[in-house]
Amino acid sequence: MTGDVLAIRGGRPLRGRVDVKGAKNLATKAMVASLLGEDTSILRDVPGISDVAVVRSLLEVHGVRVSEGDEVGSLVFDPSDVESAHMEEIDAHAGASRIPILFCGPLLHRLGQAFIPDLGGCRIGDRPIDFHLDALRKFGAVVEKLPSGIRLSTQGGRLHGANIHLPYPSVGATEQVLLTAVRAEGTTELRNAAIEPEIMDLIAVLQKMGAIISYEPNRVILIEGVETLRGYDHRSIFDRNEAASWASAALATDGEIFVGGAKQQEMLTFLNVFRKAGGWFDVKEDGILFRRGGELQPVVIETDVHPGFMTDWQQPLIVALTQAEGRSIVHETVYENRFGFTDALVKMGADIVVHPHGLQNGPRRVPRRELEQAAVITGPTPLHSADIVVPDLRGGYSHVIAALTAEGQSQVSGVDILSRGYEKFLAKLDALGADFDVVR
Repeated sequence: MTGDVLAIRGGRPLRGRVDVKGAKNLATKAMVASLLGEDTSILRDVPGISDVAVVRSLLEVHGVRVSEGDEVGSLVFDPSDVESAHMEEIDAHAGASRIPILFCGPLLHRLGQAFIPDLGGCRIGDRPIDFHLDALRKFGAVVEKLPSGIRLSTQGGRLHGANIHLPYPSVGATEQVLLTAVRAEGTTELRNAAIEPEIMDLIAVLQKMGAIISYEPNRVILIEGVETLRGYDHRSIFDRNEAASWASAALATDGEIFVGGAKQQEMLTFLNVFRKAGGWFDVKEDGILFRRGGELQPVVIETDVHPGFMTDWQQPLIVALTQAEGRSIVHETVYENRFGFTDALVKMGADIVVHPHGLQNGPRRVPRRELEQAAVITGPTPLHSADIVVPDLRGGYSHVIAALTAEGQSQVSGVDILSRGYEKFLAKLDALGADFDVVR
């Protein structure tokens, strides 16, 4: 048992309203972008999650003054006194976050050097940083690997534009290129870029700062470097991962949840699958209402980069699919270890078989990939209570929803990791009528 433990009494539908704030995957990156500005930046709708706290402390370690803004959920960043930080300080504040790698470009521009400790994050796959380092080398950075981390420098020069073709449309590597190219000398052409809504929102942030960025057809992004950037005032895009998580919770528990702040356009792919699985939704001006529309139906899902079905969406949805009549198949093509959370669901009575090398046959929309896994979910299977341990952020959320779906009292340990991506998670559960106690 690690961290906080929830004693959850299941079998009660979740009903009510929750509101989602800015996306974790935008807010933390926009915070890093503030390092590039010559004056103050303001970010609004910042979620109160631990990943934001980690980035804030890392900015402060480098001399950025961070303060609360003029409205709830806004932060102000003053980078006028940016300075170098010792590897030990960075390591102490980074925790399990992988955000420090994105500090490289901005720090190389401002200071001529950057130090990156060993990187953490959820253990859902290899997630190599080679894409990042290869890109930084092409910009002219010198990379030195040390036992305690990585040292990068410009050796007294200015970074220059580069032609970069990503072997995979990695979100993190695309963010790295954007944050580095905007102040590099010359033009950068990035091919096979990620085009997630959060990436487009980061481009909007950088454009407000004075960057010249154009999105071309076929995943090509062109960045014309500029010498200086100013600050920004920006309201974050909503967190579509959290919105989809609550939608899946409504489906699994046969409840009804209105997700305030959710928007249709960024969730089109999810909404299609949600409807096929037997879900019903109603798009309102200020959010989306989710519930069942009848008996749950089996579906076949293939995760992919945007505009495909997000890998972060499949874990909570699998809990609901255990209650569908028939056989569902989820092909995971993004991360190779994302089905570890299903062990706990099987312990609770689910019929889930994981194929570690994927399924060879059957019609496909996404080309089969080497690291692919597949999960076959046969239902409906009543879930019963169990003592389970949270493995990662989305898997942990799925465990909580499974416990709320199951009959009896379950103990879910390690739920502290949920604070990385879900603001006021326990308060939201309570508002939805969940029956639980926190055991410390």
